Amino acid sequence: ELVTFADMAVNFTLDEWALLVHVQKKLYKDVMLETFRSLAAVGKAQEEQNTEDDKNFRTNLR
Repeated sequence: ELVTFADMAVNFTLDEWALLVHVQKKLYKDVMLETFRSLAAVGKAQEEQNTEDDKNFRTNLR
């Protein structure tokens, strides 16, 4: 099953966000950025695997 950024993200309401101090907001931003990068890396690896699988499939058809 596919995982999206929305599946992993933690969202705050405006009221909740207003209650956070600067350090908490920075931590949130850092964690969300790391989560995005991790998911992007997994997606890139999957895309590269799909490309390799396609090449192998075409080679086997010959």
